[in-house]
Amino acid sequence: MKTDVTIDCLGLYCPMPIIKAAEKIKELSEGQILEILSDDPGFLEDMPNWCRMTGHEFLEMKQDEDEYRAYVKKVG
Repeated sequence: MKTDVTIDCLGLYCPMPIIKAAEKIKELSEGQILEILSDDPGFLEDMPNWCRMTGHEFLEMKQDEDEYRAYVKKVG
């Protein structure tokens, strides 16, 4: 998947990956895609829930062993 911006939240635990994603997505234009890297198991549920609450489009979550990659499209 083509992303516009990637943020590395490896080693950060709840709620920091969500906070970092919220800060970074404000800098993006509508339609741009943010990739978030995390190794926090709570991220698997936190990111889709955050997207539902904020209205951003949750595109996909990939897992490679203990590392997760979430893809979110900015809406609005």
